[in-house]
Amino acid sequence: MKVSILQFPGTNCEYDTEYAFKKLGADTEIIWHKSESIASDTDLLVVAGGFSYGDYLRSGAIAKFSPVMKAVTAYAEKGGKVLGICNGFQVLTEARLLPGALKRNEGLHFISKHHHLKVENNDNIFLKKLSKGAVVNIPIAHHDGNYYIDEAGLKDLEANGQILLRYTDAAGNIQNPNGSVASIAGVCNKEKNVFGLMPHPERAMEAVLGSADGIAMLEGFFES
Repeated sequence: MKVSILQFPGTNCEYDTEYAFKKLGADTEIIWHKSESIASDTDLLVVAGGFSYGDYLRSGAIAKFSPVMKAVTAYAEKGGKVLGICNGFQVLTEARLLPGALKRNEGLHFISKHHHLKVENNDNIFLKKLSKGAVVNIPIAHHDGNYYIDEAGLKDLEANGQILLRYTDAAGNIQNPNGSVASIAGVCNKEKNVFGLMPHPERAMEAVLGSADGIAMLEGFFES
């Protein structure tokens, strides 16, 4: 499996992401944002976390204009699998590859800790290794992770099974750390080939570091 990982000025999770997928047996390539193409043998394209362009203007809003994003859009529109993690999720919403938007956390503070998530839908390649209703423990680290979508958009997400993950406690009860609408932590597009989440599964690959729950999340991409 070939995983291509995007790198913008300010990205800081590309090497964590590379480590996670190499640990699972993938071949990886890091692609600089000025590239105008993506390797033709790419099986999964990951928009890694960090602070693209320092999060100036609005998180992900400048990155969406990088040359590589035209290739990302074309890849996604042809059915290619795309995963955006944290800032990568923000970039994908700004590029309109995913619905909704990410705004400043409700408490106006940066949040960095492990947090539980409940799997809302597993009828997709990303989460198919996990059971619906399963609770995982995954790190979060964001200042602008407050997911917003209007009421009509939320109804569409629910009707189409696009809500992937919600913030909860260890028992699966809603516990919202940042004010996200409906406690949403991750969504996908209607075609279920573009995925985004604010938590960092690539940081949950070793039990000694607090959790290995990210393994099951990322392993789904290894099966077509």
